[in-house]
Amino acid sequence: MYFIIVARDKPDSLSIRMDNRPAHLDYVSSRGCVTLAGPLLTEDAKPQGSLLIIEVADRAAAAEFAAGDPYAQAGLFAGVEITPWTPTLGPWMPAQET
Repeated sequence: MYFIIVARDKPDSLSIRMDNRPAHLDYVSSRGCVTLAGPLLTEDAKPQGSLLIIEVADRAAAAEFAAGDPYAQAGLFAGVEITPWTPTLGPWMPAQET
């Protein structure tokens, strides 16, 4: 099952993000469940949060993934939303049977 994780940074927390970025990237790339990920940006292209689309068994697994993120463990986020999602278009979609 797919989930979208939207995590918003606390104000004035860029240093926390940058200090933990290498660990975050290692974590996200090593889990094998991330379909798409990247920072949310301000209008002037500064990071202000994270968006990830992951494929895991259930909401509990998505919450566990989000909680284990080094950004979350460092206290970067003001809030995290986890929402079930179904892909409709895009290269990650399973092949349709004909």
